[in-house]
Amino acid sequence: MEILLLIIYSGIVWLIFFKFKLLPWNTVSQVIVITIPVVAITMLILLLNIYAPSSHDVRVMNYTVEIVPTVTGQVIEVPVEPNQHVKKGDVLFKIDPEPFELKIKNLEARIPMLEAKVISARAYDRELESQLATANSRIKVIQSQLDLAIKRLEQNKVLAESGAGSKFDYEQAQTNLANFQAQIAVAEAEKSQVLQKMSATSSDGELSEIAQARADLEQAKAQVAQAEWDLSQTTFYA
Repeated sequence: MEILLLIIYSGIVWLIFFKFKLLPWNTVSQVIVITIPVVAITMLILLLNIYAPSSHDVRVMNYTVEIVPTVTGQVIEVPVEPNQHVKKGDVLFKIDPEPFELKIKNLEARIPMLEAKVISARAYDRELESQLATANSRIKVIQSQLDLAIKRLEQNKVLAESGAGSKFDYEQAQTNLANFQAQIAVAEAEKSQVLQKMSATSSDGELSEIAQARADLEQAKAQVAQAEWDLSQTTFYA
């Protein structure tokens, strides 16, 4: 471009000073003619370097947007073509949904079993309460019989010492007392076992079996919701 401008400028100078001789060709005009293109070319080069820089190494850059799906799997369909304009809501690609559907079915199959486990745990809780009530009732009955056996033993002892009663009756009263003491010891042990089972509770007061069953059920429901969301992400939209 600079050479073209110099040729045009030289033509204008030739027309003015030599062809038509509009101005005299002397020392002053020669200095001016030489100075003008030097200054003009210098200013042009500086301005081009600022506003239109050039380089021998030219690279064409293209802005691309990387699409990363939230789930992984085999891509089964890409309905768009390269360099095709798309609008919001257009399907870009589809991932095979079958693994996600199978996962949902497996998780949904677990939910009825976990619900049954919760019901069973609650029934076990009610059974423990019934066992505790039975143990308390049995202890009361045996305690009343034990109190009566203690009184009979004291009475037979007095009669045997005074000669009004037989030694056999006294020994039988001792045997009955020992029998009732053994029975109440067994009943207390059974009650202690029931209380020990009932003491295994979670922080909210439920039996540990019920709390664990409820936690497993809630976890399974959360996993189903997550799997359904993953399935919805198998179709990627613009």
